[in-house]
This record gives sequence, structure tokens and C-alpha cells, in this order.
Amino acid sequence: MVKALNGAVDEVRKEQWGQASKAERITLKGLRWLLFMHSSKRRPEDIKRLKALYMNGNRRIHRAWVLKDEFDQFWEFDNQVDAKDFLDNWCNTANKSRLEPIKKFVALVRKHEDRLLPFVNTRLTIAIAEGLNRIIKIAKNRARGFRTLDALDSLARFIRIGAV
Repeated sequence: MVKALNGAVDEVRKEQWGQASKAERITLKGLRWLLFMHSSKRRPEDIKRLKALYMNGNRRIHRAWVLKDEFDQFWEFDNQVDAKDFLDNWCNTANKSRLEPIKKFVALVRKHEDRLLPFVNTRLTIAIAEGLNRIIKIAKNRARGFRTLDALDSLARFIRIGAV
């Protein structure tokens, strides 16, 4: 979800970059990484620079940035009812933003809402499964020519513990 939201914000930035004059591009230069950065990692001068977008007339990127930072609050909820209310309010606000990439992200959130809300209670992600898939992929690449699944299984277990 975070990757998709960052992609949507970047699409807004790219649109604005394409429409910007040479002088406006100076203020937009280097914004990509500031926009991707988590709100807790930004320095005060970074926040000033992002807030200056509003004053400089680039309200579309500013609006996308504010929506992105507001969405980060979702991950802090520990009650599904509150999280659902927040998500509904955020999606309504984002749909009113008139930013097409953000609207596409809202559609993605709505589509996967039944998977997002349980995270609030369980805090489980697929990170462990993704890590195991990576280990198996490494083992498969190293196991070219093995004739049995047992050999692949043994190699995957050795890779997991760091023996190979």
C-alpha cells in the first residue's frame, strides 16, 4: 500500500514537472525523495520546503503530500472500527482532491479494505512469506541440475540458516 501511495504521489509530481516552466522546475527539483520520506524522518527544513509548495502555487503536489502523510496515521490504529472510520473519511477527502493518481489509489484501498483492516488487530504482514520465497528462489538458482526435491529442500534449509 505504501509503495502504491508513493507511486501515486510521484505521478502527481511528474505531471506537475511536465507542466512547469524552467523557473518553476527549480523549486520542484529534488522533491521526489522528500515526498517519499516517512513523516517521522523529515527534518524541519524539509517540512518548510514542502509547505512552501503551497505558497509557490504548486498546490497539487502539496495536496498529494498532505494526503500521503495523513494516510500514514492508518498504520497507528489499534481498533478496527476507528481504522475503518478513518479510512472512509480519508478516502472521501482523497476522492475530492481532483488528483487522478490519488483517486486510483483510493480505488485500490477500497478493493483491499477487507485485507487492510485485519492488520490493525493482528499487525501481521506477508514479510516472512516473502523472505522465505526469496530463500527458495536463491536455492532454486543454486540447485540447477539437482534431480530431487529433497536436495532442493536441504539446500533451502542450509541457505536459511546461513550455512551456504
